[in-house]
Amino acid sequence: LKQEIQRLQDQIAPTPKIRIYIDQGHNPTGNHNAGASGNGLYEQDLTFTIGRLLAQLLEKDGRFAVCLSRPTADTVLGKDNTSSLEARVKGAQEFGADYFISLHINSFSSESANGIEVYAAERNSTSYAFGNQLLQGLAHATNLRNRGMKLNPDLYVLKNATMPAVLLEMGFISNSMDAALMSEHPELFAIGIYNGILNYFGL
Repeated sequence: LKQEIQRLQDQIAPTPKIRIYIDQGHNPTGNHNAGASGNGLYEQDLTFTIGRLLAQLLEKDGRFAVCLSRPTADTVLGKDNTSSLEARVKGAQEFGADYFISLHINSFSSESANGIEVYAAERNSTSYAFGNQLLQGLAHATNLRNRGMKLNPDLYVLKNATMPAVLLEMGFISNSMDAALMSEHPELFAIGIYNGILNYFGL
């Protein structure tokens, strides 16, 4: 009986892992395509950390395969702004990603602007539905203001990705409270995105 059970198990193909490409927005400080800064913090540092924590959660889960655009803190993509964005889209394609998540942090001239918003290229799309779940997960985990889903078909990574793609603005670096939470508790943002992914897939 044991042999028969083993034979049947061997015939069942393992469930393929969901392949997630995590794009940690921008390049390290001092390079081209660096991000916003505020309150003594840099966007590219925060996106790197949150992306790495998210990757760890997904990899530990076992149902996901993950690729980071910046696997190390000193990884520099491209030779200028355009080629940096191209490298991220190309990396997702080469990885065979099923979904593309680009991590960013907002900035505004007034410190009063705060909260999370998520971008997709089209409203009636897989990207929009996926992004909405990530938005809800982030807002729930961080208690930051939910600014809603936004549409921007001209953002390079959303326009050129060949798989469902979303761009997350996880808070405002120009807002002291948002910035402090992202800096001091990056794990909350990783957990929020992770929970949103699970909710989207019904896991």
